[in-house]
Amino acid sequence: MYDALLFDLDGTLVDTESIALAAGVAAFAAHGHDVGTDFMHGLVGVDLPTASRLILTAMPDVNLGAVNEHWRAGFEAGVEAGLPLKPGVHELLAYSNLPLAIVTSTGRDGAHRKLALAGIAGAFAHVVTLDDVTAPKPAPDPYLLAASLLGLPPSRCLVFEDSETGAEAAYRAGCVVVQVPDVVPSLGRWAHHLAPDLLTGARMAGLI
Repeated sequence: MYDALLFDLDGTLVDTESIALAAGVAAFAAHGHDVGTDFMHGLVGVDLPTASRLILTAMPDVNLGAVNEHWRAGFEAGVEAGLPLKPGVHELLAYSNLPLAIVTSTGRDGAHRKLALAGIAGAFAHVVTLDDVTAPKPAPDPYLLAASLLGLPPSRCLVFEDSETGAEAAYRAGCVVVQVPDVVPSLGRWAHHLAPDLLTGARMAGLI
């Protein structure tokens, strides 16, 4: 039914979103800006340049450099304390004999570091990162590149995503999309299958 599986990274395979959100709220607060849950959720799944534009639009007077430095330090401390996998990751990776690839809005160095910390780096034939495309998610480019690297049409690729941004990118690329929302609820506008966890999504898509 499918010839490859493509995975988002943060919030889909590794449980980093909760760490990033907590570190972000603390960083904004430390520099005099109290931010709400809705604002932070709007940054989930968004690449760093786009997130910076959103922050500066909402808070023109913010010292973004200082906030980002504080945020990065808090996130790194959280990641070093432990980078757990999302439920079902080991089972899904072990079950599949299909080629696997990562498609993430994280930069190259950060993506490979997270994969190494999580102990799953060796599972993937390709890792497509923010550094590999000129138009990041929600543009379809990252998923089109991943399919091309695997020598496959996007329609033969099953994608697992958590965010609206990522699901839209995969859908627009022509992939089959399983969305497993993480910290931000979703109605599954861009998903073929909306699931509570990875394994349920795999079953809904007919993979297992």
